[in-house]
Amino acid sequence: MPVLLFLIDTSASMNQRTHLGTSYLDIAKGAVETFMKLRGRDPASRGDRYMLVNYEDVPFGIKAGWKESHATFMTELRNLQAAGLTSIGTSLRTAFDLLNLNRLVTGIDNYGQGRNPFFLEPAIIIAITDGNKLTSGGGVQDELHLPLTTPLPGSELTKEPFRWDQRLFALVLRIAGNASVEPEPLGGVPSDDSPITPMCEVTGGRSYSVFSQRMLNQCLESLVQKIQSGVVINFEKTGPDPAPMEGETSSLAPLEGETSSLAPLEGLTAPSTSCADAAAEPLKGAQTWHCCHKLIYVRPNPKTGVPIGHWPVPEAFWPDQNSPTLVSAASGFTCVSVPRFIVLTRTVPSQPPRSAHPHVRFSCLDSEPMVIDKVPFDKYELEPSPLTQFILERKSPHTCWQPFGYLKASTALNCVNLFVMPYNYPVLLPLLDDLIKVHKFKPTIKWRQSFENYLKTMPPYYIGSLRKALRIMGAPNLLADNMEYGLSYSVVSYLKKLSQQSKMEYDRLITLIGTKQPPEAGIKVRWRGGGGVSLAQRRDFIQQLLSLSADAQAPPLELNPKEFQGFQLALPNEALKPQSFRNPYDIPRSQLLDQLSRMRRNLLNTGVCLLRGQDSDQLHSVPIAQMGNYQDFLKAAPQPLRDADPEQPKRLHTFGNPFKLDKKGMMIDEADEFVTGPQNKGKRPGDSSNMPGGGPKRRRCMSPLVRLGRAYTPPVTPPASPRPADVDVSDEAAEPEPKHLHEETSKVNNELRTLITKEIRKPGRYYEKIFLLLKQIQGTLDTQLIFLQNIIKEAARFKKRVLIEQLENVLEEIHNRSISMNLVDSL
Repeated sequence: MPVLLFLIDTSASMNQRTHLGTSYLDIAKGAVETFMKLRGRDPASRGDRYMLVNYEDVPFGIKAGWKESHATFMTELRNLQAAGLTSIGTSLRTAFDLLNLNRLVTGIDNYGQGRNPFFLEPAIIIAITDGNKLTSGGGVQDELHLPLTTPLPGSELTKEPFRWDQRLFALVLRIAGNASVEPEPLGGVPSDDSPITPMCEVTGGRSYSVFSQRMLNQCLESLVQKIQSGVVINFEKTGPDPAPMEGETSSLAPLEGETSSLAPLEGLTAPSTSCADAAAEPLKGAQTWHCCHKLIYVRPNPKTGVPIGHWPVPEAFWPDQNSPTLVSAASGFTCVSVPRFIVLTRTVPSQPPRSAHPHVRFSCLDSEPMVIDKVPFDKYELEPSPLTQFILERKSPHTCWQPFGYLKASTALNCVNLFVMPYNYPVLLPLLDDLIKVHKFKPTIKWRQSFENYLKTMPPYYIGSLRKALRIMGAPNLLADNMEYGLSYSVVSYLKKLSQQSKMEYDRLITLIGTKQPPEAGIKVRWRGGGGVSLAQRRDFIQQLLSLSADAQAPPLELNPKEFQGFQLALPNEALKPQSFRNPYDIPRSQLLDQLSRMRRNLLNTGVCLLRGQDSDQLHSVPIAQMGNYQDFLKAAPQPLRDADPEQPKRLHTFGNPFKLDKKGMMIDEADEFVTGPQNKGKRPGDSSNMPGGGPKRRRCMSPLVRLGRAYTPPVTPPASPRPADVDVSDEAAEPEPKHLHEETSKVNNELRTLITKEIRKPGRYYEKIFLLLKQIQGTLDTQLIFLQNIIKEAARFKKRVLIEQLENVLEEIHNRSISMNLVDSL
């Protein structure tokens, strides 16, 4: 399960624009998404874990860690903002500590008991930066410095902050602001000369100097191929050079397109070196193979998906079981090459702690590989390098070079493999061969003495692996069960204590991930309230304002006396040193004229810029990605004034979509015909502009209604409750009704509305009873108009188009009566 950690540069310099119209930060975000899409094509990507770290302080810089989901990762990636310093050293230490947080809990490093390549947690850190100067609160730095102090428990056990299964790759963006006229050179992507490059090479990775979008895509494809399960080892030649082979040429070309496979082992093929890596390792001399810093591939088991191994890589010291601490138990060993076997001898104590990458020395003395059928061994393929190229050019697949195992070219001469064997295998393998073939698993006393002498010269941590190997062979009783092969009690207790502390630190950091950085502390303004008077209401303050300007108006008396409540004064940051002037030598030659024009405008104040050092067009330039973000603009806009008529329907803005309609008031039937629900909502009934042609204005309807020209003449029948003849209608409309009469009128009209609604819901076109009930409406003409409009809306709900036309004619008659009465009253 590889861990992919993205370290994104969020310094202010990432806001610079390219000729593509996007900023460096936008390109970095797009690069991460492109990488994830390319990686998603591989079925092995299902077990990937993604993490996100930026240049903020801990824990605010950790955006996605061990517990965050993929959705959280993408959300935090899109919300990154470039506003800070280029503190890449501190951020790299944060990334390494995040990866190493759980290693002591799982015991994956196995301190003091050998290094197990098959017990690993591969991680790749992909740093995306612009390669500018390293800035911090203390100034500008020329070199990258990783902090030595860290709160991570157990960090003192390893010299470096990284481990042998963690590699760093850097994408240094060098895309220019102006499009280049010259054609882009083809070939490999060169390494960058930024301070992060040496750190990449130390971890076994490399940096890419990206000058275009095509090169960026090329680098991303190369990085996807580098997601391999393996560990980094330092190989160094010791002793004389090998004798030249017959017909051997000493020409060593740079490694380009070297392919390797693991066909003899599992039928797998290692990824070939991509074109982005063609310029990764320029040949510095004819002896570059003497010292190589490369990866060995640790292939997982095809059935279980987990790497399986038997023998560890030996430690750089001889552990003492009586030592109270792990550090003081260090005593080094040297690897002496002797024909047919290797002897490890004790030397003076070495300097602790353990180095991240084991230092393996090999002898160039040709030897024959030693293998016994029933004795297990581990086989790892080497990453293509000058060392593998030199061994393959010798074309001798039947000889090997011996370290604690041996280096040997494959039979097909397409890769070089590292065979990890038991400790001092030239002595052990002949003993086991005699046990199987001569003694038939019944050892003699002499054989047992030779075997016990071998065990005395073997480090104790090999006993567990040897016991498993003997069990596989069929001789499980050769080693006593009471043999101690672990560390001392005090060292084990110390490691358990570190494991508990790591677990607590892990839980603490997990809870802090996702918290936002608190605002800067300031001095809170205290309101001396109670019976005091606001500053804006003091008489002398108003007089001073009037004396300064005769046209100034006095502030209103209804101002809030607590206008300064919650106001804070910012404290000066003592660590931040202001820089009033810019060094002219830091300005590129191509920008001198632009800088001079800005300085002239600032001096003469002839521009209208609000910010110094900017042009007027820069103030109004908006990124393309933010041009359609109208919602954020509305949030930042000041609060609008309340509407004069709150019942008036609010106008829906159609920004970005001129055909956006509010469909809440539309009613759809099976025939896709709709009429608007709330018609003329909030309009005054007496307004003639709202009802052109004498009737209420209706919205556009998809289904054609019956034309308004046909009139309906109801049958002449006496009303149920006739109106008294001596009542003047004009007085009825002019004078307000008493309270008790208004309540009685509302009660009668509500009952009529219920009866009319029942008649409307009945099927058919018998509407005579409806008009009989309408004649019993009580109240003024305005009340009758409102009542009739509500009845029209109810008829529209049930698609009574003929009834709507007849009701509109009645509404027109009542409206004309109202207009004529208003004219009489005016005369």
